Amino acid sequence: MKKIVIITGLTASGKSGLALNIAKEFNGEIISADSVQIYKGLDIGSAKATKSEREEIKHHLIDIKNFDENYNVGEFIKDCEQAILDITSRGKLPIVVGGTGLYIKALISGYSLGEKSNLEFREKYQKLAEKYGNNYVHDILKNKNPIKANSVHPNNLKRVIRYLELEESGIDEVKMDSILTNFNVLALGIVDDREQIYRKINERVDHMMNLGLKEEVEQLIDSGATKDMQSMNSIGYKEWFDYFQNKTNLDDTVNLIKQHSRNYCKRQLTFLKTIPELKLCTLNEAKESIVEFLKERE
Repeated sequence: MKKIVIITGLTASGKSGLALNIAKEFNGEIISADSVQIYKGLDIGSAKATKSEREEIKHHLIDIKNFDENYNVGEFIKDCEQAILDITSRGKLPIVVGGTGLYIKALISGYSLGEKSNLEFREKYQKLAEKYGNNYVHDILKNKNPIKANSVHPNNLKRVIRYLELEESGIDEVKMDSILTNFNVLALGIVDDREQIYRKINERVDHMMNLGLKEEVEQLIDSGATKDMQSMNSIGYKEWFDYFQNKTNLDDTVNLIKQHSRNYCKRQLTFLKTIPELKLCTLNEAKESIVEFLKERE
């Protein structure tokens, strides 16, 4: 059975560097599971692999969208599956790496919206059903996907709303459950001491500033990027709009990026714990587990 390595983990935990080293040693290619690295021009703030790194090791799902386009987990799953099949067809090892927890969970556990999103989405359509009737909500589904609408009775409101959730996400429910069934999968989540991670986050943001993060964002804004775009809602980018509108200063902007990154790190850890198939470990433990996994006989 062909093998796949999936590496996720906290921001600044070293997962990208590990993936590169594994790809070099075991004839692999990297599939990005990062919701920001998909965008062209968002390079420094997303800690995207450098040009030389991408020349040495082929990367997939990087620079596939313009900054004014949207992208969802359903598209990621379809693109990721295509990349996996492409890589394995050439006898290479697929290494999925990234910190976007929803992408990782969708890939290895099956698609599941966060509880908060689920409740908000369901309540919205339940209220519509209460106000206008079940047929009203069923007609919304019919406009989006007539085939699914014809497969469910309007009074089966729970299923109707579930189908609407799937339409919203772009996920194909049946396809989702079968993506990795034909592969031997090792899925790891890299965690570390909180103070260590926070120190690395601060150092990384400072490094991004030295590389020209402010100038990168300024160029994106000059090219038409606006605060309401999906790409610009990312940490490292959204904080700059107040700065360029002279509402805050440079030091406060940089500190806010660091603070948002630390807060995101906390949310990442909470989310990773909801993926039962994921083995949480340190960076060194991850290295050992991957080497052992890949050296095992098929």
